[in-house]
Amino acid sequence: MKSNKSYKNSNNYRQKIKELIPGGAHTYSKGDDQFPSIAPAAISHGKGAYVWDVDLNCYLDCSMGLTSVSLGHAYPSVIEKVKTELEKGVNFQRPGAIELEMAERFLTLVPSHDRIKFAKNGSSVTTAAVKLARAFTGRDLVAFPGDHPFYSFDDWFIGRTVCSKGVPENVQKLSLTYQSSDLSSLERLFDTYPNQIACVISEPPRHAGQSNRYLEDIISIAHTNGTLFIQDEMITGFKVDYPGAIKQQNVQPDLATWGKGIANGFSFCALTGKRDVMELGGIQKSGSERVFLLSSTHGGETHAIAAGLATMDVFETEQVVRHNHTIGERFLSDGKNAVEAAGLAEYIDITPCNWMPMLTFKDRDHKICNGMRTLFMQEMIQRDILFQGIFVPCFSHTEDDIRFFFEALTDIGPLYLRALDQGFRTYLKGEPTKPVFRKYN
Repeated sequence: MKSNKSYKNSNNYRQKIKELIPGGAHTYSKGDDQFPSIAPAAISHGKGAYVWDVDLNCYLDCSMGLTSVSLGHAYPSVIEKVKTELEKGVNFQRPGAIELEMAERFLTLVPSHDRIKFAKNGSSVTTAAVKLARAFTGRDLVAFPGDHPFYSFDDWFIGRTVCSKGVPENVQKLSLTYQSSDLSSLERLFDTYPNQIACVISEPPRHAGQSNRYLEDIISIAHTNGTLFIQDEMITGFKVDYPGAIKQQNVQPDLATWGKGIANGFSFCALTGKRDVMELGGIQKSGSERVFLLSSTHGGETHAIAAGLATMDVFETEQVVRHNHTIGERFLSDGKNAVEAAGLAEYIDITPCNWMPMLTFKDRDHKICNGMRTLFMQEMIQRDILFQGIFVPCFSHTEDDIRFFFEALTDIGPLYLRALDQGFRTYLKGEPTKPVFRKYN
């Protein structure tokens, strides 16, 4: 199943880009250290569930723009609506008329929330939510699960990671962490820091390993202690349900942050929340102390808002969530069969999450092994599949794509078994990938 590829343009791109852009990309998850050495250096274009690199090699896309593409690359109805808006101009001296349409429509999806603010990236809205919570409660501390991968590039989050260089120590002390799987650890934070925590921010559960009451329990703990709860729907929005876990689990957080798949890859994010909290960032209450919430020249770009509206149109008329969950279920069932048939059931685990299955790779001692993961990624690239460990179903994925994926896994199986005995370096070209969050390069 291996295909012969040319990487001439990729190699040329790779040599030049690192001299121009720190890290070679604008999000660390796209960096060279996150992929095998044979990975394409850059993508030329995408269509549906496939992408083409700068040498025009074609790949099945598994992570779909780091989970931001929910319908498929260059989805026709989204592109047409964006083109229409582009011809009108995209940024003006006053708000674009389309902003009212989006505000009214998005808030109908979140009936417990009354206000919305737009932004261009997820970090902006999570940080805005934290600022609002601090202003509303008069407290300084923020709590979040230390075992979750990412909430913001801003200091309140990065300061509590191993990449804290550049964040003042006094800022680092304003953030507290707990274990997502142990809510008693959150309760202990409130015991240790009584009347000091402004907010708890957390993602919804990603799989069935956590209770259906998980979010309700966090909200109850937060409110009992006079603290606001911020629900981060960056990943789960438009995936677990429409619009997200807020509907699926019927919860009412004080604030919620949205991004990724809500505009099918276009840069459109949002903060929604309850009136009494959100209005602190308004200008209507004369004489009240001002909270400088979000101010973004590009936050109201009309073409990105149009992309969001067009994406919502498809979700509301085409049963996108049902399709994507069906694809995810097929991935889980076919994956279980393929891994067992390949004799790899002890060494490759698949997280039972139908909206974002994740594969975990182990060595002969049954320990999670990044080297084996990198080897698997390398071999998938050889077989025309761009894979980083997760599969994000989109509306353009088909059952044939799932079949293609697991045909490749079956083909890789014998090599994986040999690598278990001989070591992954026997077959890996270059170095294993590295964690995004690490102390040293």
